[in-house]
Amino acid sequence: MPAITLPDGSVRSFDGPVTGTTIAGSIGPGLAKAALAMEVNGALQDISRPIEQDASIRFITRKDPESLEMIRHDAAHVLAEAVQSLFPGTQVTIGPSIENGFYYDFYRNEPFSPEDFAAIEARMKEIVANAEPFVREVWPRDKAIAFFEEKGERFKAELIRDLPEDEDISIYRQGEWLDLCRGPHLRSTKDVGTAFKLMKVAGAYWRGDHRNPMLTRIYGTAWRDQKELDAHLHQLEEAERRDHRRIGREMDLFHFQEEAVGQIFWHAKGWRLYSALQDYMRRAQTRNGYQEVRTPQLVDRALWEASGHWDKYRHHMFVATVEDEDKTLALKPMNCPCHVQIFRHGLRSYRELPLRMAEFGACHRYEPSGALHGLMRVRGFTQDDAHIFCTEDQIADETVKFVHMLHAVYKDLGFEHVRVKFADRPEQRAGSDATWDKAESALKEACTVAGVDYEYNPGEGAFYGPKLEFVLRDAIGRDWQCGTLQVDLVLPERLDASYIGEDSARHRPVMLHRAILGSFERFLGILIEQHAGRFPLWLAPVQVVVASIVSDAAPYAEEVTAALREAGLAAEADVRNDKINAKIREHSVARVPVILVVGRREAEQRTVAMRRLGSTDQENLGFDEAVTRLAAEATPPDMRKKM
Repeated sequence: MPAITLPDGSVRSFDGPVTGTTIAGSIGPGLAKAALAMEVNGALQDISRPIEQDASIRFITRKDPESLEMIRHDAAHVLAEAVQSLFPGTQVTIGPSIENGFYYDFYRNEPFSPEDFAAIEARMKEIVANAEPFVREVWPRDKAIAFFEEKGERFKAELIRDLPEDEDISIYRQGEWLDLCRGPHLRSTKDVGTAFKLMKVAGAYWRGDHRNPMLTRIYGTAWRDQKELDAHLHQLEEAERRDHRRIGREMDLFHFQEEAVGQIFWHAKGWRLYSALQDYMRRAQTRNGYQEVRTPQLVDRALWEASGHWDKYRHHMFVATVEDEDKTLALKPMNCPCHVQIFRHGLRSYRELPLRMAEFGACHRYEPSGALHGLMRVRGFTQDDAHIFCTEDQIADETVKFVHMLHAVYKDLGFEHVRVKFADRPEQRAGSDATWDKAESALKEACTVAGVDYEYNPGEGAFYGPKLEFVLRDAIGRDWQCGTLQVDLVLPERLDASYIGEDSARHRPVMLHRAILGSFERFLGILIEQHAGRFPLWLAPVQVVVASIVSDAAPYAEEVTAALREAGLAAEADVRNDKINAKIREHSVARVPVILVVGRREAEQRTVAMRRLGSTDQENLGFDEAVTRLAAEATPPDMRKKM
């Protein structure tokens, strides 16, 4: 007689094994209609599965976030059935849900193309309309292997052979079509709905191994309703319009080439943008009491072994051998062990703590070529990295100061919406459970003191300590994890860092790892897309172009440009013998915020005609007024606050 505990604490008893469908019906017809699945003792299950023991359950409806992943999972099954019904002989392999959608990998002599999408989507909608129930069956291993081999589904048979001997072979049937799957699933294909769209095709090797057959991967997106789908498609269109790689070309900021895969060639304009951001961060760190340092690029593997990074990150490291010294060196993938070396150089006193050490540290990590993506994923990057060496009693106060600094920086850079995730101990980690208990407790207490509300991100902490992840939302609703604060009690122990306490004894410092931007390269990619290249004047790589209408006005244009540069602005003169409309069009495409137009009249009257990016209006100003106003407007926000 199972007793079923509901979310409100009420308990319902049943005479024998009971399905979620029956329980929902006993509560009311509204829930019976809305419930798509159930959570039993914290684990998702099909609503049709019987519950035989006492359990706590929660019903999943279309409003719950869990339903979205299930819709996408089931959409992958519907896609696979549609493909096999339209293209007999196609073999199915795997088809999971992913962020914003799903995919399925198929083996077929002739690859699929986007031209096939219309027919496949139409067949998928027919399958949804058929409302075939998802029915779970458990088969003997030998029966399942034989079944798929007889159908010519050798990939499915291989998957079953590789499953653990004690694992149930779970088969889900939808009408006449079935698939190997752990589940859970919604009630029927109808619950998938029609808010889905096939997006693209790509090649993928079976099990990610280039020695295996090439498959065709069909990607799709699926949502709870048409409104969500339309919003997502609009976001994709906007993201394509804002793509930092295209904008980077149009603004002449950077490029990539095969001779330096995953590394950036910054052009003059792009480097101005980079430098403006770095100068801003340097000022912010100086105001907040950080000491800037610089550490070596190549470091002996002995340090990485001592820190634990060699075992954890060796496959991401670029390694060099010094033959005449019989040494192995690694390009540093992170800065923290080197900062400990500076802390250890000389005797440290408790009076020096907290010691805030910052570095714009150039790092290198091997990323597979297929994972590289413009500025967002590179092999060579620079972190706005810092480490705070402090006592346990200082953790909370340092967290408060860091959170305040982080929010001020994000606000200045145009990001208002920030949420926080608490990432706790990963499965593979250094340090004892007692050390982790201590670190996690300290970070949670610091969050309470700092007034930081967070959601859990279980198992995603660094290998040496728990962390806060700061996730900012951009102008089109995408989330980016950039900032981080980590409490580390492990590295100071492993690298023998200590300070002399008030009791004249040696003590281990706490090491707080922190970053706000993360990497400059990735953050600049985010920033380009946030502003669609239309930067506020203080960040713009070219802030003002002075364009002459006629050649007679060229000397005056040069004079205005020189005055703007003297005032600290990144200004350029365009005195080419081109029509003014062509000049304006070209500089608008390059997203120059301000164009000052000068002709004979402006030269005679010592004025300028000012045009703003995106506007057809013109404002006539005197020479001195224009320079003064633009210089004030181009002042970075942190310096403006001091004025």
